[in-house]
Amino acid sequence: MIAKIFSSAILGIDAYIVQVEVDIARGLPSFSTVGLAEGAVRESKDRVKSAIKNSGFEFPSHRITVNLAPADIKKEGSAFDLPIAVGILAATELVPPDRLDQYLLLGELSLNGEVKPVRGALPTALSLKNNGYLGLLLPEANAYEAAVVEGIEIVPVKTLGEVVEFLNGATDLPTFTIDREHLFPSQPTFPLDFNEVKGQEQVKRALEIAAAGGHNIIMIGPPGSGKTMLAQRLPSILPQLTFEEALETSKVYSIMGLMPGDRALVTTRPFRSPHHTISDAGLIGGGQIPRPGEVSLAHNGVLFLDELPEFKKNVLEVLRQPLEDGQVTISRAITSLTYPARFMLVAAMNPCPCGFLSDPLRECQCTYPQIQRYKSKISGPLIDRIDLHIEVPAVKFKDLTEPLGGESSETVRARVQAARERQKERFLARNVYCNAQMGPRLIKKFCPLDAEAHRLLEQAMEYLGFSARAYHRILKISRTIADLESEPHIRSVHVSEAIQYRSLDRRVL
Repeated sequence: MIAKIFSSAILGIDAYIVQVEVDIARGLPSFSTVGLAEGAVRESKDRVKSAIKNSGFEFPSHRITVNLAPADIKKEGSAFDLPIAVGILAATELVPPDRLDQYLLLGELSLNGEVKPVRGALPTALSLKNNGYLGLLLPEANAYEAAVVEGIEIVPVKTLGEVVEFLNGATDLPTFTIDREHLFPSQPTFPLDFNEVKGQEQVKRALEIAAAGGHNIIMIGPPGSGKTMLAQRLPSILPQLTFEEALETSKVYSIMGLMPGDRALVTTRPFRSPHHTISDAGLIGGGQIPRPGEVSLAHNGVLFLDELPEFKKNVLEVLRQPLEDGQVTISRAITSLTYPARFMLVAAMNPCPCGFLSDPLRECQCTYPQIQRYKSKISGPLIDRIDLHIEVPAVKFKDLTEPLGGESSETVRARVQAARERQKERFLARNVYCNAQMGPRLIKKFCPLDAEAHRLLEQAMEYLGFSARAYHRILKISRTIADLESEPHIRSVHVSEAIQYRSLDRRVL
């Protein structure tokens, strides 16, 4: 007898429907899985067999064939355990077929029949909504993220026996719902605050501009000047995620299995800080079956690269596409996948190998060729894609001994949020969320300069040797500075400040 169960698999960050067909025929006992099943899927036969027996059902001693359609796409993961087990029971007429086409089944089985959490519950629920199914049976730990999607029944299950009783109509399982209006805290709290940083007011100003416009920023300074401390506090001044942004970010975390079981969405902007020994596949994504990397996990948040020159050069160079396009495309022989990667890049580096080139109190021991080799590890095209360059001087003793009294993250965040609201109104219906994402056409439309500002920028381009990309970066930064001051037009003072943040690509005079 043949039974058909519906399940789901992940391709990129989206889910697609998989039809699990189970055929039980006469012959020597065997269990084969077809349909481009990867290792974890092929191993499911042992888990399924034990789960069925330990749940009090009889496992058929016949020839069992499981087909996962469409058969031309690779299937991975353990989420097919539950649909395969239910399909075997349906093929042996222990489960009636009348409700099998109404629900999608998703879940890993332990040997005693318990249903364990899986990856990708949120993308599965989103795909389910558009395919006419009544609901989704899935592990209890995945119920929160799936319940974000309205219009479908989310039925959390604990054991295989519970699923069989529900499909037989012997019991009713309660559906799981959440209040979407209370997903986001009215006043977000952060463990770190800007007022904990002593001194460095000019760096705080640069970080505020970066946060207000979504700009990339690099900090250059000696060890102990507070670069990492400042970067770690950047999320506390970023505007709160919108529901659409939270949904996009949560989809990435869901397919990676990083969603906490008691949270429906990622409601705070991610902060990812990979070690400098990371590979290009770890940063961008990849593998035999491609998966998102750190740039996608930082989507709508911050990617912090500390000690930037210590990263391998090939790793840094692969950042070019996501910095420019806001997405990563990974091509393989069988398929090509695209992952979102719209993030703020925050980088930190020393001015030289020993770190004390710019320190007035400690002498630098590096030779000129050593300094040049150190700086050359970061290519010009990558520096061009970083909007703000800010020098972080060593903290003075006077600043260190002063009590906390700087602006709090909440105060700075209020200004950043107001600037983002102006940008939201400006870019309405344009699929652009902040000034940093403006293309040449939008820059021309929204960043006009008066005669004085135009003359100032022309002189800077001529005498400092800025590239065409740096020209556009300066205009974007100027627009953000004007937004922070509630100015509708860019003035020369805004352009002047923006020019100061392009120190690394100035021509040496």
